[in-house]
Amino acid sequence: MRSGGRATAPGGQDASRRPPGAASSVPHRPPPFKEMTMIVRRVAAAALLGGALAAVPAQAQAAPHKGRPDVFPALRHSLVAYWDFEHPVEGAPARERDLGPSGTDIDLVNGGAAMRVPDGAHRGSRGSIQVKQVNPQVAGNDDWKAGVYSESGVPTLRAFNAARGATVMGWFKMTGVNPSPNSNTADPDDRYNATGLAGVLSGDSNGHDVRALLEIIDVQGTQRVVALGRRIDGGDSQTFAASEDWQKILPPDTWVFLAATFDFDTGAMALYKNGRPLPGFYTRDDDPWDLEGTPGPHRTSATDPRGIKIGGSFPQNTREQNPCNCRIDSVMLFNRPLTAWEIQRQYRRLAR
Repeated sequence: MRSGGRATAPGGQDASRRPPGAASSVPHRPPPFKEMTMIVRRVAAAALLGGALAAVPAQAQAAPHKGRPDVFPALRHSLVAYWDFEHPVEGAPARERDLGPSGTDIDLVNGGAAMRVPDGAHRGSRGSIQVKQVNPQVAGNDDWKAGVYSESGVPTLRAFNAARGATVMGWFKMTGVNPSPNSNTADPDDRYNATGLAGVLSGDSNGHDVRALLEIIDVQGTQRVVALGRRIDGGDSQTFAASEDWQKILPPDTWVFLAATFDFDTGAMALYKNGRPLPGFYTRDDDPWDLEGTPGPHRTSATDPRGIKIGGSFPQNTREQNPCNCRIDSVMLFNRPLTAWEIQRQYRRLAR
């Protein structure tokens, strides 16, 4: 940070206020020895400080998550990652910079910089990304989506390693027909059973399996907005599904704020639309997270997630699966299940 001020004449007179051509009324004389010594010390200290700052990575200097006006203050200490899709990685326009503390930059897969559109979802936002299925007639992996993947795990996502909870939130605008035609089958009438929104991959994921996910999926023959969580790698998942018709929750060409919370210790999950809880139900009444009869506190597997997926599965771009024909803005991940009050405050902070 820099501070600026007017140039000051010797003795403290404001040089900028002298009439043009006027001479200083203060005699020009060198400062006394003690004052000169202090000046030399200050210059040396400034040089050392400048060198130290130059040695610190730009990410550490910026600390962009601290004091961000678009994150409710009480939530900033729980924020892990935040992508507003207005900050390309310097020199790599097909990548998006993480504005949260994790520094998990993601790829804009297949569409690259062309995915950025001037359509902000909320107050203060100037842009978002367009994700979509490109060619439903051809089996391939050309769908536009975003995310990151590493088979050995993504160490910057360690906040979700042995985690007791998580929250996934973002703004979504349906811009086409969902779910999309299934390009992996020969049947022209077959459609994917889900539409991907945003989520954290599990520690053993192939690019599809998740630890915490917000999506639209078939539940007993009906498409529903869901929170889908998996506590143990390779284990069963639990789903909390919204009761309301998904197309009423996400009407066409309308920006909607959605959030999903996951408490891996108690098994509780919740969904929110525009800051308000969505009534819903669990799709299983057994113990898919293996909580009963085991001592708590319960946590997820002690593995780093293999990545993030936004707008579809397989962020490593090996397959098309569950593409979303939609626009997405301001995806945030938190390392605990936020409360209803906190989610409402976050929504109100940005809503127009």
